[in-house]
Amino acid sequence: MVTVRPSPSPLLRNGSPPSPALRERMKKLIPLFTITLAIFVLWYVATIPMNSVLTSSKIASAGGGLWNTLAFSWSEQRPVLPAPHQVLREIWNTVFIVAPWSIKSLVFHLWITLSSTLVGFIMGGLLGIALAIGIVHAASLEKSLMPWIIASQTIPILAIAPMLIVVLGKTGLPEIITKASISAYLCFFPVAIGMVKGLRSPDVMQQDLMRTYNASAAQVLWKLRLPAALPFFFASLKVSVAIALTGAIVAELPTGAVAGIGARLLNGSYYGQTLQIWAALFVAAFAAATLVWLLSKLEQNSLKRMGAQL
Repeated sequence: MVTVRPSPSPLLRNGSPPSPALRERMKKLIPLFTITLAIFVLWYVATIPMNSVLTSSKIASAGGGLWNTLAFSWSEQRPVLPAPHQVLREIWNTVFIVAPWSIKSLVFHLWITLSSTLVGFIMGGLLGIALAIGIVHAASLEKSLMPWIIASQTIPILAIAPMLIVVLGKTGLPEIITKASISAYLCFFPVAIGMVKGLRSPDVMQQDLMRTYNASAAQVLWKLRLPAALPFFFASLKVSVAIALTGAIVAELPTGAVAGIGARLLNGSYYGQTLQIWAALFVAAFAAATLVWLLSKLEQNSLKRMGAQL
């Protein structure tokens, strides 16, 4: 008689229980998968009433019933609210099927938007760092600049973006710099505020110790303030890079651009291509999440080099 032994679970390694690190990772992933599943279920359910204005007559002519309701609600060519599988299929067709250099490819449009995003992110980051250093070292700058920095963020970006685009466009600057200025305008604020908080994070005893060693203001900045500000700096960057992508998309709207995520959204709204709009939004969100993840990895490596325990 042949005895068949059951194969070990894929979660086990060489028949042994999963390691504590693996169990901890699984505990973190289970809530994420649960929330994602709940969102997809609610999304599928919401498509039925949202698309009823388009599908009610078709469902009635087909005899009604739950199956016909689901079939028509989830298969409209231009739905009010597309089903998740329709969005995923559109992303697949425009990212993996089409050549990346084609005007129909979302990769092509994403690259156009990301280029201005990264330029604006660098511009805004450098401006925020410079303002923070000036504010920390000069009390007069804090009283004169800080109110204006805060007030600058109270102006709706949709109102100021067309004016900036038109004014900067008249100066003959490259288009990428013109669009990047919107991203820089949005992302310099969190960097400036975060760096001011970080540069002031060293306590009085540490600053007194530097004065005891007769350290100059530049030495205090490089050897005490900047290392202490790194956690605040990376937290600000992760907020700024997502805002910079939003700013680049907004900058493409008033320019009548033919390429970029913003142009893709405009084109989809003009011709009622709902699937095109949702696919572009999801690709942009994935790009923003990837940029934040890269900054998180850079933060971990930087803090480890400084001896921080993560």
